[in-house]
Amino acid sequence: MATNADPIVDFDIQDLGLAESGKRRIEWAFQSMPVLQAIRKQFIKAQPLAGFRVAACLPVAPETANLMVTLRDGGAQVVLSASDSFMRQDDVVAALAKDYGIAVVSLADALATEPHWALDHGGLLLRDAPASLLGATMDRATSRELAFPVIAVDQAQTSHLFDHRYGAGQSVIDGILRATNLLLSGLTVVVAGYGWCGKGIATRVRGMGANVIVTEIDPMRALEALMDGHRVMSMPEAVALGHLVITATGNKNTIGRDHIDKMKSGAILVNSGHSPVEIDLGALDRVASSHRPIQDLVEEYVLRDGRRVYVLAQGQPINAAAAGGQPATVRDISLANHALALEYLSKNYTTMQHRAHAVPEEIDRQVARLKLEALGLKIDRLTPEQEAYLASWPEAN
Repeated sequence: MATNADPIVDFDIQDLGLAESGKRRIEWAFQSMPVLQAIRKQFIKAQPLAGFRVAACLPVAPETANLMVTLRDGGAQVVLSASDSFMRQDDVVAALAKDYGIAVVSLADALATEPHWALDHGGLLLRDAPASLLGATMDRATSRELAFPVIAVDQAQTSHLFDHRYGAGQSVIDGILRATNLLLSGLTVVVAGYGWCGKGIATRVRGMGANVIVTEIDPMRALEALMDGHRVMSMPEAVALGHLVITATGNKNTIGRDHIDKMKSGAILVNSGHSPVEIDLGALDRVASSHRPIQDLVEEYVLRDGRRVYVLAQGQPINAAAAGGQPATVRDISLANHALALEYLSKNYTTMQHRAHAVPEEIDRQVARLKLEALGLKIDRLTPEQEAYLASWPEAN
């Protein structure tokens, strides 16, 4: 295996002069990432990744940079590639190269390093996985056949709460407001999907005075949305009323041709999902007589009947394309799961089945415990008597 000092690939840097700005932003993010701070201290001492090569395909941002430094300090030889062009910040690239010795490269170059471990956003690295791979962490579980174990970090309870419910709830709204300067109060906002992200978005826009309609395919989630105080409708009904339509489903063509036909003029379409497939832009192109950019990140489609529909960020995830992505406090949790899952894989991969695995409960609890400790909060512990009681049949009254 490679040593941490070995050269690996050429750096892909647009402007090295941006490094100072990038370093300041990396350091600013790190002070809001106490869980990763604690893990970095553990990694420096234990060196759990010594001798391993790691390739990551993640958004290139200050928070991700701190994860890369943490893995490097744990002994790994690290390269990073951007999960797409909207998610590469050039000042961070320059700082990683100049100040931390970590290369940001193309996907092909990352694979060419023959990594032992992959950290993957959207499964891009795993589509053409090299034979050297021993395992990976991913943002979402995969059903494909694998030649190695994978841990789906987005399935951690800590990720559901922080990354999805609280992080998406804030950062999606942040992106919409930066792109449009809309006043949300009084608008009818359609939220497609009431999973963890959809719940967070619906809660935030309702708190800002919007009238929220939720669309769902799952009857349990639809009922939950209703009991949370939102209106629930089918998408064809909802788009006829919505001023703003936000997709949070993770599926393609959530907004399709049939829905476009029913939209009110002036509707604004936003994707908050992982990939730019939730809005069928091809169908929108086909029914439009023209389209043009209105301002940065806002495009206007004029339909043949004169209605106007607006799309933000070309259907890319709005929080990454128009805002700063997830806040560092939130990314601290999800990136900590990546780091600890990678440590777990390095110790257990030889005995793990070659499939997608949930984040082990002990990692989830460790992350939550580290976060509480960083906040200076204490919680109670069960007494031996209580543990014995819970482990046995309840005592008779």
